[in-house]
Amino acid sequence: MIRPVIPLVTAALLFGLGAYGVLRRRNAVLVLMSVELMLNAVNLILVTGDTMRERVTGQVFALFVIVIAAAEVGVGLALVLRLFRLRQDINTDQVALDEPRGDAPSGEPVPAEARAAAGAPTLDGEQG
Repeated sequence: MIRPVIPLVTAALLFGLGAYGVLRRRNAVLVLMSVELMLNAVNLILVTGDTMRERVTGQVFALFVIVIAAAEVGVGLALVLRLFRLRQDINTDQVALDEPRGDAPSGEPVPAEARAAAGAPTLDGEQG
C-alpha cells in the first residue's frame, strides 16, 4: 500500500501550480488549464482520502468534480471564443469588467433611429 503522504504532497504541488497559473497568466486558455489542474489536485486528494478510510465516498465526489470540470470546460471555452470574436485577442488583462458597452450606455436600450444611423439591422431585417 502506498503511503498517503506522496499523493497528498503531489496534490498540494499541483494545486499550488494551478493557483499560480490562475493568478499570473494572462491568456484565458491557460487560465482554464490552471483551473483544471486545481480540480485534478482536488480529485487526487479525494481518492487518496478514500483509500485511507477504505470507503467509496471519495470516488463518488471525484466523479462529481469530473462532471463539474467538464461543464466548466464547455462554458469556459464558449466564453473564450466569444471574447476572441469580440476583441481578436484572449488576453484577460484587456477585458473591461466595469465599463458599459459603447452602444448602450448604462444598460438603456438604444433607440431605433440610433441603430439605423449606425447601420445595425432593424426588426424587419433591413440594414439601416
